[in-house]
Amino acid sequence: MTFPALKEAQQKLAAKQDDLGKIFAEAGENLDLTKVTSIDGDTKAKAEQIRAMNDELSDLGSEVDRLKAVANAAEASAERAAERGEHEGERDVTERNRAKSFGEGFVKSSAFTEKGQEATIEIDLKTLLDTSGYVPETTRTGRVVDFATRPIQVLDLIPQTTTTQAGVTYMEETTFTNNAAEIAEAGTYPESALGLTEKTSMVRKVGTWLPVTDETLEDVPRARQYIDNRLPFMVRQRLDSQVLVGNGTAPNLRGVLNVAGIQTQAKGADPVPDAVYKAIVKVRTVGWAMPDAYVTNPTDWQDVRLLRTADGIYIWGNPSEPGPEKIWGLQVAQAAGLTVDTGVVGDFGNFSELAVKRGIETKISDSHSTFFVEGKQAIRADVRAAFIVYRPAAFCTVTGI
Repeated sequence: MTFPALKEAQQKLAAKQDDLGKIFAEAGENLDLTKVTSIDGDTKAKAEQIRAMNDELSDLGSEVDRLKAVANAAEASAERAAERGEHEGERDVTERNRAKSFGEGFVKSSAFTEKGQEATIEIDLKTLLDTSGYVPETTRTGRVVDFATRPIQVLDLIPQTTTTQAGVTYMEETTFTNNAAEIAEAGTYPESALGLTEKTSMVRKVGTWLPVTDETLEDVPRARQYIDNRLPFMVRQRLDSQVLVGNGTAPNLRGVLNVAGIQTQAKGADPVPDAVYKAIVKVRTVGWAMPDAYVTNPTDWQDVRLLRTADGIYIWGNPSEPGPEKIWGLQVAQAAGLTVDTGVVGDFGNFSELAVKRGIETKISDSHSTFFVEGKQAIRADVRAAFIVYRPAAFCTVTGI
C-alpha cells in the first residue's frame, strides 16, 4: 500500500536516476565529460553539476526510506486493528467512538488517500510518559568497593605462634661474661658469669563491633559475609599498627619502636642508603643478628626511589620499570603507620614473635542494650595475642631521614 507523498517521492527519485544515467551514458566508459551535451559548461562545471545531482539523489533516497517506514508502520497498525475487529464482531457506538491508534488514524487520513493533503490525527494521550514517571529498572551488581584504607603492611614480617597462657614468659640472658682463656698445666680456670632475667609479654585483646538490623541480615544475602570480612580486617589493621608503634601501656601491646634497648642510627649528613647500611652494621655487630627487613614510611621510600646521580640517572631503576623494593638486599615494607623521617632495620624473623592465644573470632548477639526490642544485632570481632621482641639490639631505628 503506497500513499501519495511516498509515490511522488519515488517518482522524483526515478526521474533523477534516469537523468544521471543519461549523463554517464553520454560520457561513455572513460567518463569523458566533453562528450556530455545534456548539461552546459566546461568539464569542471559539468563535474560540479553531477555531484549536485548525486547529492540530490541521496536526499531523495533518504526521503523515500522515511516515507516507506511511515507507510509500513501504518499498514501494520491497520492490519492489527482489522484482526481485532474480526474477533470482536459488531462494535457498539461506544466502541466505534474509541480513540484511534496512530496507525489507524493515518491510514484513514487524507494524507494517505489523497495526493498533496495534510491531516491532523488526534491521539488520546492524557499525560506525557517519560523516565521521571516510569523509572527504568536497574539491577545492582554484587560488587562492593572497599573504602580506601591502608593494607596490612608489617604483620607478614613477624613469625606467628600460639599460646595457651595469659602471657608469654621467657628467660633473657642479661649477663654474659666470657673469661675463657688458655690455661697452663695445673693452672686455675678463669671464672665466667651468666645471668638470666625473667621477661613476660602479656596477651592483649584487640577488637571492634558493628550494629546491624535484623532486616539487613535477612534481606541482603551477602551482608553477613561482607561484615565477616571487614570486621576481622579492622582488627588485623589495628594489630598491624600495634606491633610497630604500640606504647606498651595496658591494654596496648608494646611495639618495636617502644621496646627498651633497640639501637638508633641518625642519618645526619649521610644519604639515606648510607644511614640504612650503618643501621644494618649495628644490628650485625652489636645485636649479632642478621637483619631481614627495612620498614619505612611510603613518603620516605619515595625519596629513596627518586634518588638520582649528578647527571640525572635514577639509582633505584628507570621510571619505566617497577624498580627493586629492596635496599642493601633487605626487603622493604612500606608502613603508613610509621612516623615520617623514621625507619626500622631489624631481624624480624628470628627475634620477634606474635603469640596468638585466640585467633580472630566474630560473634553476634541481640542482647546489647535495647537491641532485642529494636530488632538489631551486635556483631563483634576480636583477637587475643602477645607481641614479643626477644632481642632488642636486633633492631635499629634510622632517624632524621
